[in-house]
Amino acid sequence: MYICTIFKGTGKVEFTNFKCTSLDKEFSEFEYCVLKAVNRTFKYVSTKILLFKVPVTKVKVNFGLYKRMNGYRPFLYNLSIDACKFLRNRKSDPVTSYFYDFIREISNMNHTCPYDHDLIVDKLTAETINQRVTKLLAFPEGDYMFEMHWSAYDKVRAVVKLYVSLS
Repeated sequence: MYICTIFKGTGKVEFTNFKCTSLDKEFSEFEYCVLKAVNRTFKYVSTKILLFKVPVTKVKVNFGLYKRMNGYRPFLYNLSIDACKFLRNRKSDPVTSYFYDFIREISNMNHTCPYDHDLIVDKLTAETINQRVTKLLAFPEGDYMFEMHWSAYDKVRAVVKLYVSLS
């Protein structure tokens, strides 16, 4: 009964911040990384990363979910995946598939390696996340950070952090 109370369905997701950092500007750089508020109730995030050394044939992603509790602390997930291998067989990892489905339809990262073009995520809305974190797999209320470290050829090239509040 206690677990049911903690993980009750929450009602609203709100973006609070979006940060993108290129760690190797000779390899890639963010053209834009924006959190846009169209009005009080409609917000989205978009980003475009320019790739300077293409084709990219070896990509790994470490992603973690953190909950704010006296600073951001790990919460449930911290996974490292071979992105090229995952995109060849998306059913191989259900947790990664759950998170990948947030961007699958609004991104050009929807095919297997190699990547010989810039990478875009266009208008990820709070409503898209709301549907998945409150109805499909309920999370407790609070402030969260979703952090991704993107590596190419075994070197971290970029870090992306999305901050959300669930109420």
